[in-house]
Amino acid sequence: MPAGISIRHLARFSLLLIILAYGNDTLGNEKQSAEKAIRTPGEIIAQAPADEWRQVRAENLLILELPGGPVMIELADQFAPGHTKNLRLLAAHGFYDGLAMYRVIDGFVAQGGDQAGERDTGQGRRTIPAEFTTAGIAAEDFTALPGPDGYAPQAGFSGGFPAAREPKTGKTWMTHCYGAVAMAREQSPDSGGTDFYIVIGPAQRYLDRNTTVFGRVISGMSAVQQLARGSKAGGVLEDPETNRIEQARIASQLRETERPQVHVMRTDSASFRELIRARSHRPEDWFQYRPDHVDVCAVGVPVRVQASEG
Repeated sequence: MPAGISIRHLARFSLLLIILAYGNDTLGNEKQSAEKAIRTPGEIIAQAPADEWRQVRAENLLILELPGGPVMIELADQFAPGHTKNLRLLAAHGFYDGLAMYRVIDGFVAQGGDQAGERDTGQGRRTIPAEFTTAGIAAEDFTALPGPDGYAPQAGFSGGFPAAREPKTGKTWMTHCYGAVAMAREQSPDSGGTDFYIVIGPAQRYLDRNTTVFGRVISGMSAVQQLARGSKAGGVLEDPETNRIEQARIASQLRETERPQVHVMRTDSASFRELIRARSHRPEDWFQYRPDHVDVCAVGVPVRVQASEG
């Protein structure tokens, strides 16, 4: 026995080692139990109760008929009420019918509207004030993601839409995730109003707060991806007619039997919060390394679409 160490001290030291070993083992078991408690994303979505889904209102559902099929876009009144109102007026007037998705850049955006700038807008407006951010969304209506975000103090979800927020000012905005729908503009912030674009590539978060995001594609991105890519400068098509918008209608314009029934998982629900944890931790057995982090654009908000009866 080394000099200076009594049997009593040695016994205490051995007991301490046992306690530490037991504590580490307990923590490890608790961590493993927590990991097993997280269901897979597929299980969460399939088992989410009916009251954790909301039906998209007919007046907020824009349906574009493209060559590859219908594209359903949910309009976000809470983020950009001026833009959603203008879109409804333009669609009711038939403004987009026969126009085209005339600028398509692979991995970036697909832009459509009145390329010539000559079509009558009816009661709609050709330009409207920008709505880059809103102060109208309360903190309790924002489901924040844990961890940092590279483009905002806080990222998360509100009302079914991926968003970001400044807690100090209360300003909130929609993020440029895949499928985001935003208003194109020229140099002036208030120069947009009719021509829109859809993000068709990886998240373009550097565009956040530079254009007004007013909705997201909730069904039909495959039809958007089938659009011909432009070969002229800026991704403009030689023949925009290739990407013709056959019709653009708000679902409320259709007969009830013709309206698709679309449900979106509530982003303030327990199931969605569990989905965030699952996307972060990746509980599937296939994963050997789990990052315990997730980006706002990597958590898709689940959607269920029931075809119309008519």
